[in-house]
Amino acid sequence: MSNEPRSVFTGYLFAFGATALWSGNFIVARGLSESIPPVTLAFFRWLVAVTFFTSFAIKTFIHEWPIIKKNIAYFSITSLLGITTFNTLIYYAGHTTTAMNLSLIAISFPIFILLFSRILYKELLTVKKGVGIVLVLTGVVFLITKGNISKLLNISFNIGDVWMLTAAIIFAVYSLFLKNKPQGLSVKTLQLSTMILGLFFLTPFFLWEQSLVHNFFLNQTTIPAILYVGIFASLFAFLLWTNAVIILGPSKAGMVYYTLPLFSGLAGYLFLHESVGIMHLYSMVFIFSGILITNHESKNK
Repeated sequence: MSNEPRSVFTGYLFAFGATALWSGNFIVARGLSESIPPVTLAFFRWLVAVTFFTSFAIKTFIHEWPIIKKNIAYFSITSLLGITTFNTLIYYAGHTTTAMNLSLIAISFPIFILLFSRILYKELLTVKKGVGIVLVLTGVVFLITKGNISKLLNISFNIGDVWMLTAAIIFAVYSLFLKNKPQGLSVKTLQLSTMILGLFFLTPFFLWEQSLVHNFFLNQTTIPAILYVGIFASLFAFLLWTNAVIILGPSKAGMVYYTLPLFSGLAGYLFLHESVGIMHLYSMVFIFSGILITNHESKNK
């Protein structure tokens, strides 16, 4: 019994550590927006991640190779959504919106999972879930319109916020695909295979972008940032999160993920000198309230 509280505490430390590392991805997306093109940043991130993660997962990957070959269509779609498209859109969004906005909109993806689950799998959408969805979407709309709802009539959103919202929707679809991963497939193999395929799909876009810009972007500023997103925000965050889920369970660990805007807002304020205003507070209250309501019901079903 005495070891249980310590184990739970360790689990929460792992979960908070992973979330903090992921928040740094939004800081890099914003901070390097003028230093490196978005596809190039995404390409080098996954190149680094694949290079380092291979040493952890190559044995399992080889052992489970027949499962990958048998389900190549599944892996292709999953990697295209979660690796190639989702993260690249984050880096595009970072050119025109703040790290705080990126992280606040990012945590709306569980609500889209609920919506898509209702549409695709006919899952029950209760009153509590409906209220939660309305609250989260209200927070997102309030954020991207900067509190001026009349902007909806003029369709004058910040394009970066729209890109991030699109990324959140794509990540929700990607998460639904993860729910249906092939039987007998380990998490390590799933992660490494999607990274490799995602990098493969990203390569033509990287070469196309390089043909347009004709600049060399690897320097003393971009290299440490690329190593961070490739190793810490990809490999280490993944390992911490996996252990957190093992100790706490997905529901409790998932609740910690919603502190992402707090880490991103603090880091954006400290490193990028971004302002944090009352509008962000209102948006955060709406989004957190909605997610808490929907999660509370799911844990008591």
